[in-house]
Amino acid sequence: MDIRAYFRKVRQAEESIATPWVVVVTEETPDGGKPGTKNEVSREVAAQLIVEGRARVATEAEANEHRAEIERARIAAEQERMAGKMQIAVMSEENVRALKSSIRQKG
Repeated sequence: MDIRAYFRKVRQAEESIATPWVVVVTEETPDGGKPGTKNEVSREVAAQLIVEGRARVATEAEANEHRAEIERARIAAEQERMAGKMQIAVMSEENVRALKSSIRQKG
């Protein structure tokens, strides 16, 4: 392929993409590319993948599904991180009584 023609096609594909970030779905390729994987990439990368026939722009439903999946994974990771921060203090009965009496004296 002529390099000028390649980059012309990349620019045209890039101009056809309205948003700076786009979800693409991979296509099956002869070199072992797996079809159906969704990724959010920049407009420039998406244009290259499309011209090379390695991906296509995801439908609105596919893009929404991918973003929801990413959000669920982010929430799960955040919950796991917060669970690791949970601290438990073991106090003797004497310390609990002392703490209660100091609260009563202040109140």
